[in-house]
Amino acid sequence: MIRLDLVEKSMPTGSKNSDVLLGWILDSLGLVRRKIESWGDEEEFGALHRIMSEALLLEPLKGWDIKTLGDVCGLSQTGMHHQILKLKESGLISSENYGRWHIYVLRGGTITSAVNLMAVQAKEIIELRLLELSNHIKYSEKRMEIPSESTDKNFKIRISEPSAIKIEEDRLHVLLDDLGLNGDRAKIKDDLAKRVFKELAESSNPITILSLSDKFSESRSRIRRIIDRFRNSNIIERVPMLDRIAQDVYIGMTRQYEARGEEWLFARGGLGRINEEIAIELVDGIKNKILDSDKVQQIILPLSIEKQKILLNTLGGRMPYGYRIKGRDGEEMKENVMRSVDRTLLRLKTVAERLEKSIIRND
Repeated sequence: MIRLDLVEKSMPTGSKNSDVLLGWILDSLGLVRRKIESWGDEEEFGALHRIMSEALLLEPLKGWDIKTLGDVCGLSQTGMHHQILKLKESGLISSENYGRWHIYVLRGGTITSAVNLMAVQAKEIIELRLLELSNHIKYSEKRMEIPSESTDKNFKIRISEPSAIKIEEDRLHVLLDDLGLNGDRAKIKDDLAKRVFKELAESSNPITILSLSDKFSESRSRIRRIIDRFRNSNIIERVPMLDRIAQDVYIGMTRQYEARGEEWLFARGGLGRINEEIAIELVDGIKNKILDSDKVQQIILPLSIEKQKILLNTLGGRMPYGYRIKGRDGEEMKENVMRSVDRTLLRLKTVAERLEKSIIRND
């Protein structure tokens, strides 16, 4: 059964060190959890790295058993079983029976072949899982009206064949768990991720973390962790709540005018950075007590979104953000995720080829 975490990592550009290249591959498949990002030659690599570098990469088709691998790598049989299971689930190695022993080989006989075979299976599996997920997303033309915000989030998604549906679980809950969206320590009855997803999947408007927190009576920190997992997977994205800018500008101007006066508004309050006619109209509205959020909306309409954000920030406000499904429907969402999957798998293939060349040179 294929089960791996596909993680987008910055490529080890220019490195020809086989240990560095192998470490990058294992990290990109979610097989090693690091507390500190480091790709230096002095890196201390773990058990999984030793199994690959000291055995399977050197003699990929030898037919390694647990005992022999343990002797080479200095691990107990219990420790070896745990590491071998991870490699089998990732699709890099396969096994066959040899008498009473299971023996293991690197699939295809080279790291390049192993990664290529894994990539073919992983892509087919994730397409099937995303197709199933897309059926839960309501079509909405309005959903994508607000321009999307660029994000620096690193892509990460779990790729897994369908798991068994356990007692008190439904198919959607298990699907989200297979995609890694419930988190690594989710309890069986904990369906918060499913409820958050359904709320976003049926909404045409961005939804804030505060709104989700209030709706489900859950802490904002817990909702944020779930949102981050969905964002990392490219299923949802963060967008500015543009309809809230005028309201927050009005509140900020009223508060600052009463506390600091007109001069501060033009100097440090940001009105000096925008069109003079618009700035004067806003201040006159405040002084004459005829301004409200609807009138602010009309007045600042000619300003670019960037100028509106700057004005809000200088008035002491913060741009409100919401979250939405990344696409008008499930098909668009699937395409967005698959672009990230394809890019990450291509990186894996490229680094695997470099690793194979490095091994040949060292031989």
